[in-house]
Amino acid sequence: MQKEIHNERSWVEIDLSALQHNLSVLSGYMHEHQSFMMIVKADAYGHGAYEISRIALDCGAVYLGVANPEEGRLLRIQGCKAPILVLSPSLKSELSTILTNELTTSVSDWDFAKTLDKEAGRFGCKAIVHIKADTGMHRSGADWSDFLALFEKIVQLNNLIVEGVFSHFASSESDAEFCRTQEDRFYQLIEQLPFQPKYIHINNSHALLNGYGSKTNLVRLGIAAYGVATDILSVERITANRSITDGTSVATRFQPVMTFKTILSQIKSIRKGESIGYNRSWIAQSNGLFGILPIGYADGYDFLLSNCGNVLLNRTLCSVLGRISMDMICIDLSQVDNPAIGDEAIMLGGGSINIHAENLVANYGGNPYELLCQVGRRAKRFYFIKGKLLHSTPLSRREFVPDDFSDSKLNTIIESAIAQRLQSDEIGELIYREILRNFFYDKDKDIHYRHNFHHEITFTDSLNVGYYKATTVLSFTKILQNDYFIVACASSDGVLRRYFKRSDVEYRWLMDNAIDLDAESFVVSSVMVDKLVLNTTIKHKNGCLEIKCSHPHLAKYIGKPVNFSINTQTLYPKASHQFSVFISELTRGVDIAFHYPPELDKVECVPVFSGQDKYPSISNNEGVIRLYSKPDEWIFPISGVVFAY
Repeated sequence: MQKEIHNERSWVEIDLSALQHNLSVLSGYMHEHQSFMMIVKADAYGHGAYEISRIALDCGAVYLGVANPEEGRLLRIQGCKAPILVLSPSLKSELSTILTNELTTSVSDWDFAKTLDKEAGRFGCKAIVHIKADTGMHRSGADWSDFLALFEKIVQLNNLIVEGVFSHFASSESDAEFCRTQEDRFYQLIEQLPFQPKYIHINNSHALLNGYGSKTNLVRLGIAAYGVATDILSVERITANRSITDGTSVATRFQPVMTFKTILSQIKSIRKGESIGYNRSWIAQSNGLFGILPIGYADGYDFLLSNCGNVLLNRTLCSVLGRISMDMICIDLSQVDNPAIGDEAIMLGGGSINIHAENLVANYGGNPYELLCQVGRRAKRFYFIKGKLLHSTPLSRREFVPDDFSDSKLNTIIESAIAQRLQSDEIGELIYREILRNFFYDKDKDIHYRHNFHHEITFTDSLNVGYYKATTVLSFTKILQNDYFIVACASSDGVLRRYFKRSDVEYRWLMDNAIDLDAESFVVSSVMVDKLVLNTTIKHKNGCLEIKCSHPHLAKYIGKPVNFSINTQTLYPKASHQFSVFISELTRGVDIAFHYPPELDKVECVPVFSGQDKYPSISNNEGVIRLYSKPDEWIFPISGVVFAY
């Protein structure tokens, strides 16, 4: 093992040779007229977008696919010159990023197309677009019955170049009949186009393997290229004339690109009848030996792998014992010969098919995409090719380029000063990129914070079967920025996420999508600023229920610290089995309480805190579990707590 790796608590190895191998296998299923786009969204499913893109382009990729313009922008900053398609619908606020970085964007909306055309004209350039058709997945894309009309309108715009048309299979792994329906609809659209764009694409990895999309000329390669078969059975059902002929299945021919590793940090014995971990969910049936691994769900090893995960140690498959903790995992060592502290443990990836991502998540009905994206959060990545270490990336892997500093020299001075003060280049880089950016991202942004944050959530029985009545009481102190503020309620995580970016929103609630989004299902029962009772007006906007809270006298409080009080009543699904509270902005001192009915006799509090103290105090009395910090402790944004029941 390389010395640099041996000193790590945990690490991720990225085998670029495995990526080359997988792309070669997938290319064997492509027709001569087809080329491929490498999907590198979500930092290449956790593998590192830049390195994966570099290898994919060397292997013949003609396009890269990302989820949003910021991902494309980062690749441009890192020196990538290849065509990049933004696959998800873009926002009008992102048009400058798209045009400045010469990104191709997907279009499925006439209003967006007109705005993009106008903005491209203002920039003095042509915007390249791929128009998306919804052939049955019913996510993004123009409905297939309206697609031709939209296409004909868009091609008339002077500043847009229609380079491609595409769609997306809803179930390419398992539903052959519906895939053929989508394929037929897409082909009918292509045949009716007034001209054939340069790129026609609908296939993802498993659509290619299952023989679809032969009339298209571009294939989008994603999960299979990373060595994951999301539905092995369907892959093995590929027709004989397109299958591997050496007697092995297609699924086993893919090699995991990512391997997540740690070390055995402690060895302990246990007696029959004793338990391991929180809530005593695993009881020893006999005397035995178990080991401690110094990672947990905070490192991205999913909590749902508790009591069902597998780990490879000394070529022996070891079961995960008990609940996975935030920073530790217990494993069975009863079958391991001579285990020793420091032994390498493989959590995910190569070594055994049982620890391939698709097989790990099968233990709890999970998603391999999710596991790949979250694993190794506190681990360095080490890149290998043909067994040779190329380089590593630091613990904090996300790149950040501050827009607010136009003078690049100033950026260097700030980062260097922090690194020198802490006597660590790596930690200095971490603080500069991941903390200071929250305060300096906008030149004109006023930095305010909440303090005395109190949030009480009470679940009681309701008349609605399958739902609790949820009553919330939120209070905090903050400098008032406007003469109003918004309480937002949406039934879509994607819709609600937009409201986390708005400074005029003080409360957000995610509604169960089975409930009608209206003023009866989500009630703001009272809202006050100091002793001023505010008026509320309700409107639906872009899939969100917006409650505007205002008062004619509120303007005189702007710029002053005031006490906010927001009380709500709504419904929450019993089947969710967890309730989350997020800290969305800088906060000093929190007190969060969850009151639950007697039927929930076991409620667990899982804090995910970033700040002075990652481990706030927790008390659990009859019917109420409370999490709290010291009044003067800082909690950074994107912190929170999950109450699991």
